[in-house]
Amino acid sequence: MSTGRKSAPPAHHLPVAEPPHIRRAAIELIRQDARAFAAAIILNTLAAAAGLVGPWLLGRIINTVRAGGGVAAVDRYALIILVCALAQLLLARYARLIGHRFGERTSARIRERLVGRALALPASTVERVGTGDLTTRGTTDVTAVGTTLRDAGPDVFIAGIQVLSILGAVFVLDPLLGACGLLGLLGIRIATRWYLRRAHAAYLAEGEANSVLAEVLSSTAGAARTVEAFGLQERRIAASEDAIEECLRTRDRTLFLRSVLFPSVDIGYVVPVVAVLLVGGALTGNGLVSLGTVVACALYLRQLDQPLDTILQWVEQLQRSGASFARVEGLADANAGVDAGMDADADADANADALRARPPAGPAPDGDLIEVTGVRFAYDGGRDVLRGVDLTVRPGERLAVVGRSGAGKSTLGRLLAGIDRPRTGSVTVGGVPIAALDPGELRRQVVLVTQEHHVFIDSVRDNLLIAAPTATDERIRAALHAVGADWVDDLPHGLDTELGAGALGVPAEAPGDVAVDIDGARSQQLALARVVLADPHTVVLDEATALLDPATARHAERALAAVLEGRTVIAIAHRLHTARDADRVAVMDDGLLTELGTHEALVSEGGAYAGLWHSWHGDTLTTPSGP
Repeated sequence: MSTGRKSAPPAHHLPVAEPPHIRRAAIELIRQDARAFAAAIILNTLAAAAGLVGPWLLGRIINTVRAGGGVAAVDRYALIILVCALAQLLLARYARLIGHRFGERTSARIRERLVGRALALPASTVERVGTGDLTTRGTTDVTAVGTTLRDAGPDVFIAGIQVLSILGAVFVLDPLLGACGLLGLLGIRIATRWYLRRAHAAYLAEGEANSVLAEVLSSTAGAARTVEAFGLQERRIAASEDAIEECLRTRDRTLFLRSVLFPSVDIGYVVPVVAVLLVGGALTGNGLVSLGTVVACALYLRQLDQPLDTILQWVEQLQRSGASFARVEGLADANAGVDAGMDADADADANADALRARPPAGPAPDGDLIEVTGVRFAYDGGRDVLRGVDLTVRPGERLAVVGRSGAGKSTLGRLLAGIDRPRTGSVTVGGVPIAALDPGELRRQVVLVTQEHHVFIDSVRDNLLIAAPTATDERIRAALHAVGADWVDDLPHGLDTELGAGALGVPAEAPGDVAVDIDGARSQQLALARVVLADPHTVVLDEATALLDPATARHAERALAAVLEGRTVIAIAHRLHTARDADRVAVMDDGLLTELGTHEALVSEGGAYAGLWHSWHGDTLTTPSGP
């Protein structure tokens, strides 16, 4: 951790989609609801056309009165104006209704697609980018896009049709006055182009600053006990202040852009009206145009205020949502293997290759044999955590990996589960690199279970159906029984009991519902039950029973061994009874595989494993000083 006041952004970031990708994504979203989109266009066009009748008829009324026409003609024109105004109101209302429905459906599609892409991200990518960036994209950015689709999009679309219709009506009345009005709008066009050239990058920078701030705050809150224990409060406060200052700087930039745009536009509204009145007055004096035409053109141009105001009021939201949409769609690039945020040194670049998402299809493994050959691995350009590991895990074998803290056990487990790729060497299953497997195929081959677990705010049944959506209640109960979670039968509603809601203050769905907050040990049993339901051919258990008491852990491990009979089980163990029950034991020390054999053979050899075993039993006299 740096001791300075400078807060650098995370080394890795999720990518941002390029404009061509954004356009394709937008077109695809429109295509999925094309009928509603087309209906909104047609109704908005009809509403805009109905709104053009009023100024034109008002000009006719002026000319009729000047020509000495009677009251009947004026009344007839006034009635038509009233009917057209009512038609415009009804058409615009129905168009807005259809537009909002289109926006809500499209927003739902974006959210669903974001969740799917986030779940498909490689675990190593999620770990390296941190939770702040992903959380911001899934909340703030998606909300900004949804607001645009629901509100800004329909409003701007309607306003755009109105602007084009009004300008077209002015040119129809008199091309010269139309040209004067159009030239008067050049100031607005210049100011808007100046703004748009700068706004997209500015809002992307603001979104990135928000992500960094979210990451700093979430990491500080999550490590609060560590911060307090090591007296890191001042450093974390300094990092938070730097992130906040960067957010303020980026927001000041976007505020400056708006402060230039809006005053320029306010002046630009007046110029075309003044130009038409001046030129029209001169033309009227020479008999080249009627007074009614000049008045109608001026009224039309004055009507531009409302739609242009709408467009410019939403232009900030459009730029913000455009940047947000690029960040949301960036997850697709992350899943496709584009990881633009990598900027570490050469060793980190090698690990960056490990973050490339797996190809959509590849060769299927030929068998279940797992081979580790000459593997070296380092985290983010640091020293090698694994320093040349060779290991073969036979199908159906129970292998225990033991060693002191920091020996490289968990890192080896991550490589075996395909989360990371080795810097050099290979880790294969059936002759195919594990990390190169398609995510769906990978999960069918290998599952990693750690002591980290999560209970969703949902029923026990739905918490387990995550692993096997088609599982019956009988199969669910069998999985729970396999890991010693028979306590589920004693819950108020059994499998239908809501979990976690009571602790989080979330109300139950019905007055009679009971929400239960379960402890860490029971949460971990649910995680193990998911493994039983997933039924992969290889399971990597990284201290997966660490939160269970010894008796329960022993029962769960034996039950798992019985359920997974004939499958490969690799246990990263800190309780050595797991190693005693294994077919073979691999001993790790300082990134090296130092011993490999059965429990009895390694104990009899009197090496590092024998020392660990005797030390675990309290017999320190036979503990060697090192492997």
